[in-house]
Amino acid sequence: MTVSEMGPAGEAMCPYRLVLEHITSRWGVLVLIALLERSYRFSELRREIGRIGRGVSEKMLTQTLQTLERDGLVHRDAKPVIPPRVDYSLTEMGREAAEQVRGLAVWTQERMDDVQQARTAYDEARAAQTRAS
Repeated sequence: MTVSEMGPAGEAMCPYRLVLEHITSRWGVLVLIALLERSYRFSELRREIGRIGRGVSEKMLTQTLQTLERDGLVHRDAKPVIPPRVDYSLTEMGREAAEQVRGLAVWTQERMDDVQQARTAYDEARAAQTRAS
């Protein structure tokens, strides 16, 4: 068991919860959504993630790709050429997960105004409650 498979108190995490964490992590979401379009080489994928979100470090992208590959969601195709060429693509299972994540991302984008209104109403109610006490 790796350190990332341990919960905050050192207990083992539920396997499905761990995979869910990998899929919905900050970089996991962006990698999956980007790979829905097509396969990418590492540097291309890094640029694409920077285009659709914030930039990702090489180390974090490498770790995210390795984690998603280990979970069976990403396929790494290393071609024996000079210089080395490595392409990343989604597996069938990865495509299913990516479609779900993209659906959630689209929903979030479409409902952002409603979320902002709810936040404002909540903040105003809390402020009024604080003033009243």
